[in-house]
Amino acid sequence: MTRLLDRLALGATVLCPLFLVHGRGLAEACIDVVAVLFLLRSAVRRDWRWTRQAWVGIAALWWLWLVLCSIPPDLIPTSSLGQGGEKSFVQALLTVRFLLFAAGLQGWVLRDVRHQRWLAWLLWASFAYIALQLLLQAVIGHNLFGMPRFHDGTLTGPYDHPRAAAPLSRLLFPTLLPACAWLIMRGRRPGGGRGRQVAVVAAAIAVLLAGLALMVLAGQRVPLLLAGLGLLVAGLILPRLRLPLLACLALVPVLVGISAVVSPRSFGHLVLLFRQQMEHFGGSPYGLILGRALEIARANPLTGRGFDGFRTGCPLPAYFHGVPPLSPAASDGGGAAFCVQHPHNHYLQALTDAGLPGLLLFCMLVLAWLLALRPGRMEGRRVVAQSAMQHAWRTGLFVAVLLQEWPVASASAFTNMPLGGWFFLILGLGLAAATPYMQRPASPIPVPPRG
Repeated sequence: MTRLLDRLALGATVLCPLFLVHGRGLAEACIDVVAVLFLLRSAVRRDWRWTRQAWVGIAALWWLWLVLCSIPPDLIPTSSLGQGGEKSFVQALLTVRFLLFAAGLQGWVLRDVRHQRWLAWLLWASFAYIALQLLLQAVIGHNLFGMPRFHDGTLTGPYDHPRAAAPLSRLLFPTLLPACAWLIMRGRRPGGGRGRQVAVVAAAIAVLLAGLALMVLAGQRVPLLLAGLGLLVAGLILPRLRLPLLACLALVPVLVGISAVVSPRSFGHLVLLFRQQMEHFGGSPYGLILGRALEIARANPLTGRGFDGFRTGCPLPAYFHGVPPLSPAASDGGGAAFCVQHPHNHYLQALTDAGLPGLLLFCMLVLAWLLALRPGRMEGRRVVAQSAMQHAWRTGLFVAVLLQEWPVASASAFTNMPLGGWFFLILGLGLAAATPYMQRPASPIPVPPRG
């Protein structure tokens, strides 16, 4: 029975990247399958070691508090909990499946380094597919499905809306950093000479610049800014790649400037629209969303409104108040005309869903994830030696998770598909690669043959 469960979970995991690219509903079904099978297998094998981890305990506390804050008034009539109703309560309960999915990848599906290698190749394939679709659309005006650019000039890649740049910015680091590390390793072989070293550094810069150029052409502001942050963080962690990473970071403004000639609409979206929104942030949609989220939190500081608290509370006149200096001229805070499904920030979402305690627990959870993913793997008090490619791989996964949970950024809802699916897939892979007692002493990175 356990072998059958193992194969079913591995199959669902392998299919997950495919459906995250196309078929978000099926990808969510794969996540659900792995989560349910993981609980079943843990019960059959009586293996609950994974619950002893710090991040699992914090995640359980955060989820339980979110569920408590979402209990509908029908169950506790005298309370102000669960203002979103029964649907909100059910969604809060089901949020645990994403946490179980990450824990299942770490403690079960990806314990075998071969499975990590398979998933690494699938991340490579997904990155290449999205990148090629963006490039095709930039060159000939439409993607493989005949879809043109979006009406505002941004590239959509394989989709009909501009949502390709966000997953590309997360996949960029786990895929391109190991490739750059491999190039640097080849340049430092004995007998290579100074010229060879310069050539491989130039090749590493070219690889990174190619990915960044696609980010610029995509015309999405936040993913490009996050990619720049990722270059800085990776450069601080990886001494051998510091020169090409920081060189690429310095060349990002040059790429943006070139886009003014090559793709004027991308330049307008990246620079002109961004400057306009920053100069009038209080009256922009992002400023109005921030003000409304803060007003909802002010009115419900301890428990929020329950899951989906922003969506259910934004159109209510009780929260139509301007929040100086965000919207000093709008006494109603923008009314209900700008209301959207979520507050476009995971920390604001945690605040409006579960109040200040929920925000605190969510911050602790993110910190616990980042500590568990730190590239310098520990056994006891000793740092385990890693190859350059392994270190770059671990750093790429760490950077991807950091970018997803960077607090000063616009984002989709925490568990929204497909970006939420990419996040938990990368998180589970990173946790599996970082867990000493579950990992074999081998690199999951596909190493090209010599010669």
